[in-house]
Amino acid sequence: MVTTLHGFHLLWILLSDSTNSTTQTPSCLQYGMPTYPTKPSSGTQTQLIQCKQVQTVELTASGLTLNDPNGQTIWTSQPNGTVSYGTMLDTGNFVLSDTKSNFVWESFSYPTDTILPTQILPLGGMLYSKFSETNYSKGRFELHFTNGGNLELNPVAWPSELLYAPYYSSGTANSNSSESGFQLVFSQSADIYIVKGNGGVVQLSSWQNIVQISNSYYRATLDFDGVFREYTYAKTSVSGQNWSIVRRIPDNICMELMNPEVGSGACGFNSYCIANGGTPSCRCPPEYSFMDPNNNFGGCKPNFPQGCGVDDGTKKPEEVYDLKKIQGVNWPHGDYESLGPYNQTQCEQACLNDCLCDVAIFNGTTCWKKKLPLFDGRMEFGLAIIKVRKDGVLPSGSSRIPISNSKKGKQILLWSFGFVNVLLLVVISLILFSIRRKRSRKAEHDSSVPETNLHLFTFEELKEATEGFKDELGRGSFGIVYKGVLKFGSKKRVAVKKLDKSTQEGDKGIQSRSECNWENPSQESGPTVRILSRGASQASSMALGIARGLVYLHEDCNAPIIHCDIKPENILIDENFTARISDFGLAKSLLLNQTRTHTGIRGTRGYVAPEWFKNVRVTVKVDVYSFGVMLLEIICCRKSVAKEFGEEEKAILTDWAYDCYMNGRLDILVENDQAAIEDKVTLSRWILTAIWCIQEDPSKRPTMKMVTQMLEGYVDVLIPTSTSFSYSSS
Repeated sequence: MVTTLHGFHLLWILLSDSTNSTTQTPSCLQYGMPTYPTKPSSGTQTQLIQCKQVQTVELTASGLTLNDPNGQTIWTSQPNGTVSYGTMLDTGNFVLSDTKSNFVWESFSYPTDTILPTQILPLGGMLYSKFSETNYSKGRFELHFTNGGNLELNPVAWPSELLYAPYYSSGTANSNSSESGFQLVFSQSADIYIVKGNGGVVQLSSWQNIVQISNSYYRATLDFDGVFREYTYAKTSVSGQNWSIVRRIPDNICMELMNPEVGSGACGFNSYCIANGGTPSCRCPPEYSFMDPNNNFGGCKPNFPQGCGVDDGTKKPEEVYDLKKIQGVNWPHGDYESLGPYNQTQCEQACLNDCLCDVAIFNGTTCWKKKLPLFDGRMEFGLAIIKVRKDGVLPSGSSRIPISNSKKGKQILLWSFGFVNVLLLVVISLILFSIRRKRSRKAEHDSSVPETNLHLFTFEELKEATEGFKDELGRGSFGIVYKGVLKFGSKKRVAVKKLDKSTQEGDKGIQSRSECNWENPSQESGPTVRILSRGASQASSMALGIARGLVYLHEDCNAPIIHCDIKPENILIDENFTARISDFGLAKSLLLNQTRTHTGIRGTRGYVAPEWFKNVRVTVKVDVYSFGVMLLEIICCRKSVAKEFGEEEKAILTDWAYDCYMNGRLDILVENDQAAIEDKVTLSRWILTAIWCIQEDPSKRPTMKMVTQMLEGYVDVLIPTSTSFSYSSS
C-alpha cells in the first residue's frame, strides 16, 4: 500500500463479484480513500483500473503491470517514457515519474466512474458507471465530454455498448470553437464547471450552487443508476460515517431517462422506477420478479407463461387470467393500440380478451394496450392493469407427463407412508396443544388480552411510572392519557393511556399496532406511547413523515390498517423533529385481501370524511381525507374551523383555501411565512395536493403513496376537474 498524508492510498485488493458470471474473485488495482471495511461500496472513493484475475502487481522501468497466475501480462500502464518511481499525490492522482520527476503516466488521465478536485476532463474524455452496486465491470451509463464541446449523459445498450440519445446535455457545443466547451474542470474549491475555448466559465445547467465545506474530501461519481453525483466526506469523520450527496444531475432520473423508441429506461425492461429523494429504486409488477436477484436495476420477468397459446382459444379468458392493478404507475411508450372513450371495466375486458395484451394503462377515458417488454416505467397518474396467469392454470404445452404404472405404485406407497406420518404428527400436536391450554388457564394474565410482539407492563409498573396517574396530558379515545417515566431500562418518558373500564377497542388498537414493523407510527412499549419532545417548526418534513407513515399503515402492514382519527393531536414530534402517528384507539384492521369495511362512525369533528355519514363501506381513503384537512392546517398555521376570524368565508379552512387558490391569492393563506410566499410553486403544489385529498368522492382521492409523490414533486399535480369537496363538522 502507498499512502499520502491526506488519506489517499494505492491498494491491491481482492473483490468478489457474484453478479458477473464470467469473472470469479477478480482482483483489482484501486486507488482512493480508505473508508471501507473490506471492499468498495457506495461510501468509498474509488477508481478501478482493471478487474480481472490478478496474481502480481509490478512496477518496472516499463511501467505498472498486472500479471495473471500464469505470469501473463493482462494490463500495463503504457507510459510515454522510462519509469523511475511511482507516487500517490495528495490530490489522489497516482503518477509514474522518470528520473527528472516528469510525469510519464497519471491515473487522472484514465478515469473510470469518478473524478476528483483538480482533475480535468478534456474533449473526448469520458466516465462510465459500474454495472451494478456490487458489480464493478463497465455499466449501463456513460458521461461524455464530446469533441463538439458538449457534456452529455448517455444510456448504453448492453452488451453491444451502443450509445443511446443523451438524457442530459450541457448545451455548450458551438460552431465557433472559442464559444464552445473546451474542458470539464473539477476545481480545488469543489466546483464543477465547463471552460470554453475563450476561457469563459459555464456552470452546468440544473447544477445547484454549493458552499465548500472546509477540511472535507470531495468527489464526483457517475453512479451505477445513471446519476452524476458530487459527494463530500469530512476528513475528521467518525467511524461509520458515509459520503454525503452535495448535488446531482439529473434530479429525477426516473422522469429524465426516457426514449420513445429504444432502451429499457432507468430500471430495465418490465419494471418501474420510483424516485426517493433523488435516489431511484426499482419495482416489479405483481407476479413479476427481478431478472437478477442481486441487481434490482436489471429488469423484471413474468413468473408465468404468457402469450397466445393453443388453450387460450378453448378457455374463457377469466378462467386463465387474473388482473392485478397498480395505481399511479405508467409505461408511457410502446403501446400498440389506443381505445376510447372507455371506462375502466371496458379497458380491463379489452386486455383480458386480447392474447397479445400483457398490460393496459387507463387514465380515466383512454385505454392503452401494451405487450412485453415494457420500458421507461415510472410513477405517474394512471392505472396500470397487469394481466397474470392464474395459479395452477398451465398452457397446453406445459401439461404434466403421464406416470408409468410402476412409478404409480411407488408413489402410492410413498403417499401412504407420508399420510401415516402426518396423522401421527397431528395426534402429537393435539396432545401438546391440550397440555399447553391447561397450563395457560393457570397463567396470571387475562386470556382476553391478545397475543402481540409487544412488551406487557403490569398495572403496578404503569402506576409507578406515572406516580399514581398524577399528571394528566389529555383525553383520547377510550381513556385518559398521563405523563410518566419508565423506572427501568432507558428511563424513557412515556404517555400512558388508562382505558375506560375494560374496553376491547384499546386492546384492538394495541393488537393492530403489533402487526407491523413501524416506521413513522410512534413505537409503543406495551400499552405505552413515548412522549416525543417538541421543537422548532419543520412543516414540510413533518407532513411528509405523516404521509409516509400512512403509506406504511395502508400498504406495508401484514394487513391494511385504517387509523380513523388522523388529526394534529395524534401527531407526536421526536427530538429530531420527525413526525410520529399515535393513538390507535379507533384504528380498524382489515383482512389481508380486504380493501373496505363496514363500521360505526369514528374520528374527530372537522377531520371526518363524508362517507362516514353515508351507508357505504369505508376505505383507507378516510385517512387520506383527514390528512388533507391537516395538511391545510400545517400550511396555513391555523385550525380547520376558526370562528375567531370573524369573516364567515374564512371560518372553514377547506373552503377558504380553495377560494384563495382559484383567486391566485396564496399569499393570504401564508401571510406570515415569507419563505412560503417566495416559493409559490411548492406552495401551490402542496395546496392542490390537499384539495385532491378532501374530494367528496373517495375514488377521486389519491392513495397516500401518490400523495407523497405529489408532495415531493415527482408527480405533476393537476387542478381537479371537479371542485366537489366536503367539510364535515358533525
